[in-house]
Amino acid sequence: MARRPGERIFSSKMDWCSHPFVSKRADQLFKHAQLESVKAWIGDPAHGALPLHARLQRAVRQLILDGVLCAGRPLPASRALAKSLGVSRDTVESAYGQLHADGFIERRVGSGSFVSERARHLQCRGRPRRSGVDGKMALRLSRRGSALFQSGGVRDARTPRPFAPGVPETRSFPLQTWERLGRQVIKEFGTLALLHGPPQGVEPLRRAIADYVNLERGARASPERVLVLTSSQQALALCATVLLDPGERIFIEDPVYHGARKAFNAAGLVCVPVPVDADGLRVDQLVEASKTPGEPARAVFVTPSHQFPTGATLALERRLAVIEWARQHQSWIIEDDYDSEFHYAGKPTACVQGLDRHERTIYIGTFTKSLFPGLRIGYMVLPPELVAPMTVARTLLDGHSAAIPQLTLARFMEGGHFGAHVRSMRATYAVRRDVLAMLLHEHLADFVEPAVPDGGMQMPCMLIGDIPEREAVDGARRAGIELLGLKELHASSGHRAGFLMGFAAHAPHELESAVKKLATVLRGLRRPHPSAS
Repeated sequence: MARRPGERIFSSKMDWCSHPFVSKRADQLFKHAQLESVKAWIGDPAHGALPLHARLQRAVRQLILDGVLCAGRPLPASRALAKSLGVSRDTVESAYGQLHADGFIERRVGSGSFVSERARHLQCRGRPRRSGVDGKMALRLSRRGSALFQSGGVRDARTPRPFAPGVPETRSFPLQTWERLGRQVIKEFGTLALLHGPPQGVEPLRRAIADYVNLERGARASPERVLVLTSSQQALALCATVLLDPGERIFIEDPVYHGARKAFNAAGLVCVPVPVDADGLRVDQLVEASKTPGEPARAVFVTPSHQFPTGATLALERRLAVIEWARQHQSWIIEDDYDSEFHYAGKPTACVQGLDRHERTIYIGTFTKSLFPGLRIGYMVLPPELVAPMTVARTLLDGHSAAIPQLTLARFMEGGHFGAHVRSMRATYAVRRDVLAMLLHEHLADFVEPAVPDGGMQMPCMLIGDIPEREAVDGARRAGIELLGLKELHASSGHRAGFLMGFAAHAPHELESAVKKLATVLRGLRRPHPSAS
């Protein structure tokens, strides 16, 4: 409701207390403390976005819910309260009208306004039960809710900090081209693009994705088999809940992408770690573990093109072996191809899905790393029989992805802009990888041993000496540097300490500054040698 001419809106408690117009009638019905409470609530800057009548209505409502104004209590007349508060009578009438409509007060012709008898029940419900010595309300979550909360979720920095893994360079993105294509979409589709979209994703984008993965990744895809999602994390959550039941086993790489393990744990699955070596997942150990008594694992999660976090590529014979294992056990292969676009030595190997003629592989991809994180578009290429179940399950999460970004991305891919951008970024990231390796040799040779990757956006580094991994990661974070510790990605113990260093999002001079800062942090953590004392 608009403020009337001459109506004062006070910005602080002092303004209210110094107001000269205090009605005797209002003071009789509202004790001084109650009146001051209303004034303070209305004058609180935190409530400044609300219209004045809404602030007054909520202030009085809170007094009723708290039991300060009990059932049957008369309220000040609108004219008297308006005079006391220095507001218009219409403001008070609007507040009282809403309180009456919500059932908090009763209005009797000739008698005035009273706190409703229903407030007796409202007041009981409005007082939260408190427990504990500090009086805070006890929080009770489900077992799954507690597990989700305790896992910490998957957090992505809103602004890229030096060495945060998996963060792309966004400053070089062709925004003008994207904007032009977005305008074309709006001009062509108009308000149709504002409606609900198909849960499986718009057909032009599904067709563009199928063409891309067939050409670049050797996949076996068609538009009908593509499901467009908001992220690869959503794809993992769908796989965990649609393909497996709580308590069932799933093989995971060791070490493994933490987002995958958290998604599987949240679904109540039993994660069985399988070691990784220079040729990727030890499929022989997966086969051996499948011979143990009990229910066989229903799925295996792999990152074959660029294993996270080691960077290993799954050898061809192991790809064929895991496909045969899935066929024999009628299990699923969940293939996360998260950053295969960025390879710096030769052509990348074909994806597992393209080799699997038995249709047991779910292929997951994302544009978060190849384009920009804010796009929020990922996808799955599914076996034909899984398309309908996965699409229906997706509708229970978020319904569908936004149509305008999907249609814009489809044109971006069809016009060759996606391929051009990936090629440009591949060259840029290769230079930054080499610069980081050189800087580590120059400034951190006494602290880390880098494993320069053939692809991807991050470099694994093993710690040398006695600096604990946790102290190194925490110390770097305090200095504004984001490292991902390697030990926390392992399910088993006894592995070397180290961390991942993302290099894609920062120019060479920025990498140099950050490496020097990290060197200072690690020098401060180094234990003095006993002979130095």
